Amino acid sequence: MATDPVCGMYVDERSADLTFFRENRTYYFCSSSCRESFAAPHAHLARLRRELLVAWPLSLIVVLLTYGPPIPEAPYGALVAAAVVQGYAGRSFYRGAWDSLRNRVGNMDLLIAVGTTAAFGYSALALLLPGRLSETYFFDASALIIALILSGNYLEAITRDRSSGALRKLQLMLPPKSHVLRDGRETETDSVEIRPGDRYVVRPGERFPTDGTVREGASSADESFLTGEALPVPKRAGSTVLAAAMNLEGTVTVEATGVGSDTLLAQVGELLTEAEMSRVPLQRLADRIAGAFVPFVIALAILAGLGWYFLGGAGATVALLVFVSVVITACPCAFGIATPAAIIVGTGRAAEEGALYKGRDALESAARVDTIVLDKTGTLTLGRPTLTRIDPAPGITLGSLLAWAAAVEAPSEHPLGRAVVEAARARGIPWTPATDFRARPGTGVEGSVDGHRVRIVAGAAARGEAIPLDAFGAAISSLESDGQSWSVVVSDDRPVGLLGFADPLRSTSAAAVAQLRAEGRQIVLVTGDNEASARAVAAQLGISQVHAGAVPARKVEIVRELRRSGRSVAFVGDGVNDAPALLAADVGIAIGTGTDVAREAGQVLLVRSDPAAIPVALSIARATVRKVRQNLFWALGYNAVLLPIAAGALVPFLGFRVYDVLPITGGLVMGLSSTTVVLNSYSLRRAGRARTRPGR
Repeated sequence: MATDPVCGMYVDERSADLTFFRENRTYYFCSSSCRESFAAPHAHLARLRRELLVAWPLSLIVVLLTYGPPIPEAPYGALVAAAVVQGYAGRSFYRGAWDSLRNRVGNMDLLIAVGTTAAFGYSALALLLPGRLSETYFFDASALIIALILSGNYLEAITRDRSSGALRKLQLMLPPKSHVLRDGRETETDSVEIRPGDRYVVRPGERFPTDGTVREGASSADESFLTGEALPVPKRAGSTVLAAAMNLEGTVTVEATGVGSDTLLAQVGELLTEAEMSRVPLQRLADRIAGAFVPFVIALAILAGLGWYFLGGAGATVALLVFVSVVITACPCAFGIATPAAIIVGTGRAAEEGALYKGRDALESAARVDTIVLDKTGTLTLGRPTLTRIDPAPGITLGSLLAWAAAVEAPSEHPLGRAVVEAARARGIPWTPATDFRARPGTGVEGSVDGHRVRIVAGAAARGEAIPLDAFGAAISSLESDGQSWSVVVSDDRPVGLLGFADPLRSTSAAAVAQLRAEGRQIVLVTGDNEASARAVAAQLGISQVHAGAVPARKVEIVRELRRSGRSVAFVGDGVNDAPALLAADVGIAIGTGTDVAREAGQVLLVRSDPAAIPVALSIARATVRKVRQNLFWALGYNAVLLPIAAGALVPFLGFRVYDVLPITGGLVMGLSSTTVVLNSYSLRRAGRARTRPGR
């Protein structure tokens, strides 16, 4: 059976006619009120406000007429005021009760409608048929109960809207129109008509309509709404852009790569929609209880009322109050929303930090993690080499050395070559383009620069060619001990300099590992890289358990060994070779900028390449599951304590006069019960905020 996404009650899809279709998913509802709350939250809030503006003033008038100075016409005035409250402010409960009966599924509206109608109806008959019933009126109880429950619903609706409304508004950030290039001419087109491969122009202040790749121009983009990165992200030819990100500076031409449901924005929306419907294993017992709760409560109310009437010597008035108290006090909504209330807020908070949970068990699995297995390349490191050391030979300036190297590396597509060119550009060093360029696979590159034959030879090849390296012996030893690679620059058969390369750590890697260790989690480093490089990175991060030279099968075996030892394991990776280990772990955490295969394999997706999101994602998952437990404890405890009281547990001690206050008290506490669950969940908005991040 399906569950109502608002109140969590079970709904039979085969007979339910209250449905709503959104983002390729059909939702089922137990009442029209729940459907309105989900499909049109602003209209739902507006209706609640109107009903409250009627319910509270008239309820207070009923109270004044009931308990104020005795006036002969006061009961009739209370009848009229209470009737308006019952008929106008309480109409949604009657609609919901009718939906409940029509769909043969109990809901909260049925309990409220039955309870308040019993109190109001008895009072109206006692007033209009004097002498037939006890002249005790409960107009104040019926009116105040409706006002109190509407107030609780209003507070809950506001909290829910604040928690999830911002996420649903993401899709509205896409521009309706875009400037698409057709046959070399710019044409304004509906954004939904853009297809992969189309090129479009985005000017400063406009949003990108699709995911794509910059082909011309340079700018920066504000992606904070999706990745949580506060600083603008530079964009130039070859850079990727995200749908709905704001273009800040220059005009760029973009080639669409992901459109519609294939954009990261749409994937975030889909994951968040799944999260709204999630039921962690903790919720299964509560779901079963909630499904049978309404008929159980009505049966208990009837039995308690009849029991006190026939066996306890209570009159018809007290028996009615027993019935009303039990029905009004019950709160199945707290069972139903215990999980989704926490999950909606928790997943929304994690999304702000750049972490998305995939699948029904991802949250609870992430909350249990006590061991983190970290891939090195592309996860803890940038995943691309950078030039870390430049040692010119005697008589050679650093600028000259880097200019020669950049000249012969510029035509190369090799990552080391790009690192050299980027280093020269960063230092503002000009160079003369090389001629007669030739790549030597596995060895290096060479070309003619200003009349000199310049070669760049990789370390192993340099030793094989017996190039004299005595001048660089100490530097080479230092680089190799740190696990870094090196190349020698040769001009006219004379070594003129040494270049050192490394895949540097991300700026947040050390803080992330320190945070994970501070939380008591075991850290393991696994990489396919060489032992020296792995040990060097591990030493910088303070990781003692290191597995180097690990092929994909070995990574899987390491994960399985840890799980067999009783550990709850999360594997963090970004490459195709990490996908098997991501699937083998209790929780696979995929770096969002990694390969598509890795993103599909992971249960937790980190939108940006920031290791600091790892402890945040795990911390929020743990906090969310803790809130679910608290919510379920409250829902179970509330009903376990108050239902027996409503049924008469205090009568032996306080007598039947306790029912002078129980109906209203029960309505007040019941109205606050589900609101308490939502407010408790809303406190997750603070989760993860205490953590600091470099660069943010």
